[in-house]
Amino acid sequence: MVAQGFSVDLNKPLVFLVGHLGETYEEWVHQPIVTKKGPRFFHSDFWEFLTLTVWWAVPVIWLPGSVWCISMSVSRGLSLPEIAPLIALGIFIWTLIEYTLHRFLFHIKTKSYWGNTAHYLIHGCHHKHPMDHLRLVFPPAATAVLCFPFWNLVKLFTTPSVTPALFGGGMFGYVMYDVTHYYLHHAHPTRAVTKNLKKYHLSHHFRIHDKGFGVTSSLWDIVFGTLPTTKSPKREQ
Repeated sequence: MVAQGFSVDLNKPLVFLVGHLGETYEEWVHQPIVTKKGPRFFHSDFWEFLTLTVWWAVPVIWLPGSVWCISMSVSRGLSLPEIAPLIALGIFIWTLIEYTLHRFLFHIKTKSYWGNTAHYLIHGCHHKHPMDHLRLVFPPAATAVLCFPFWNLVKLFTTPSVTPALFGGGMFGYVMYDVTHYYLHHAHPTRAVTKNLKKYHLSHHFRIHDKGFGVTSSLWDIVFGTLPTTKSPKREQ
């Protein structure tokens, strides 16, 4: 954990330290520390609190939001047979967004102080401490902020009656993603499908972090050629 004479003290708040790692940040952040309790991020208790999210907050907050959006399309004249494919399309589009964000934003390579700092906050912390159960799902405040550009993007390409159902389907897809992500890290699957999905995702963490960007499925990894090999991951917990 030493970069050009700089050492990261894991007992101190990390967010404003990791930027000093410079070019060696990429290597450091992909050497995972497997403990359920994560590090402290900030000296401030307020900012620290905003980084901590229990997994069930995601469905509790965003499932009602998804239902509300879908109900808006009903109130604007769409029938349930018309809404169902829009919801399915929204979920499908979310899987592509999931893959795209994970591959091109969450795994962007950085070496500047602020680039490293931002990356650690967005996703690097998850790779450094992959079992940190309070920093695994996306904080609701950050999700709420991101809803605005995504809503306006959908609105730009669809009609007023279609927008809410399509967006609500995408929101439901997001809930599925975050809950699945937590499950893959902390549950002990008994069925073949979920066992394979867990193995697939942990391979991304512990063996080859530049492959296997899909979390809820490997569909887009297959399409875009980022499917990892089938060798078992080094560690699994």
